[in-house]
Amino acid sequence: MKQPAVYLMASQRNGTLYIGVTSDLIKRTWQHRTHAVEGFTNQYSINLLVWFEQHETMESAIAREKALKKWNRAWKLFLIEKTNPDWMDLWPVITGEQADFRTTPHPDTPRHSRAGGNPDPSGASDDKKALDSRLRGNDDDEGDDV
Repeated sequence: MKQPAVYLMASQRNGTLYIGVTSDLIKRTWQHRTHAVEGFTNQYSINLLVWFEQHETMESAIAREKALKKWNRAWKLFLIEKTNPDWMDLWPVITGEQADFRTTPHPDTPRHSRAGGNPDPSGASDDKKALDSRLRGNDDDEGDDV
């Protein structure tokens, strides 16, 4: 599954959350699940992949990750629960062991602006923001506490 992706991991249902971006979702999820890399997810036993979104470009994935990190917790919980209401671990889905059971969100569901604020009903986005070093494919950097 080598394609830019934004993902949310959790310690348990309604537990500690982690938002990340990667170019290889299977590899990065495995690193979190096995605690192969020291950091936030290892410290808080975060090993359940509960949401992910694939992107065409790393630029759009990074912009989405930055926006999600600005969201309040209730919005993040809603994002997870609208496609994964039972907080199932999506590891079997990304490894091909199980069909993707997640429901597709309704196309009229408003997305929050790239700035992470209120919903943007126009669908416009601000993808021209400065991007960090992860754009170059270095996604070994741990994400922020959410």
